[in-house]
Amino acid sequence: MPVGIDLGGTKIEAVALDDAGAEIFRERVLTPRGDYHATLAAIAGLVDHAEAVAGPQKGIGVAIPGCVSRVTGLVKNANSTWLNGKPLRQDLEAQLRRRIALENDANCFVMSEATDGAAAGAGLVFGVIAGTGIGGGIAAHGKLLSGPHGLTGEWGHNPLPDASAEEWAAAPQCWCGKHGCIESWISGPALSADFSGDQKLSADQIAVSDDPLAKAAIARFTDRFARALALVVNIVDPDVIVLGGGLSNIASLYRDLPPLVQQHAFHVEAPPKILRNRHGDSSGVRGAAWLAPQ
Repeated sequence: MPVGIDLGGTKIEAVALDDAGAEIFRERVLTPRGDYHATLAAIAGLVDHAEAVAGPQKGIGVAIPGCVSRVTGLVKNANSTWLNGKPLRQDLEAQLRRRIALENDANCFVMSEATDGAAAGAGLVFGVIAGTGIGGGIAAHGKLLSGPHGLTGEWGHNPLPDASAEEWAAAPQCWCGKHGCIESWISGPALSADFSGDQKLSADQIAVSDDPLAKAAIARFTDRFARALALVVNIVDPDVIVLGGGLSNIASLYRDLPPLVQQHAFHVEAPPKILRNRHGDSSGVRGAAWLAPQ
């Protein structure tokens, strides 16, 4: 019965699963933002609570919003910036007195959905986290694919494919320091920024608005999303693409994306299968639990 931990920017969640995937423990606490040592203590406290309820566990997996460098052993690329440059794995293992599995949160998401989620049973799965940022991960036949730099699936920091002259001229600066990254075009904040109406609307509000300017913003967003996914299809050719994150709640994406991706991709013979996640915002923590025994 593994324990999964999802270390997010606003909350830390723990779950214990039985071998069939049923939850036998769940708890959330607020993330102590900016405080590395308090973050370690919060995770250790959640593990203690989980084992007090469910008994000693055979593995602990932790999902983080970044990755661990295989060169230095330190966290890098985390938007929870107080983790960057820290030996998180070593410190957690010392505090918990056991080995842990530590993975990027998008990788944990795709493992969850490929194991007992929307893509259960599919051979090759590309998981998308689309919210305040854009992340991705790849699972093949129930196993996570991972490369030497911890970057597998990080499609959000490629340039937007087939950008028009107007898009090149207006390419937003990404937090990574580059201009025109996919993340800077199709994240939630990007959709909100692209809406030119008088009233500022969130991505969710734009998606359901009858305002012609909102409809135009959603059309541009969907086409950009399709171009970005066509790049993934050309390289990975997944059986299933599963969408997660806040933007996965936009219902029109599941109708409009498949034919557009087929149009933009290289000789795709049928629209790709693009599905909404099954486990919602619990997929990250469930995936961390499934990764623990591996």
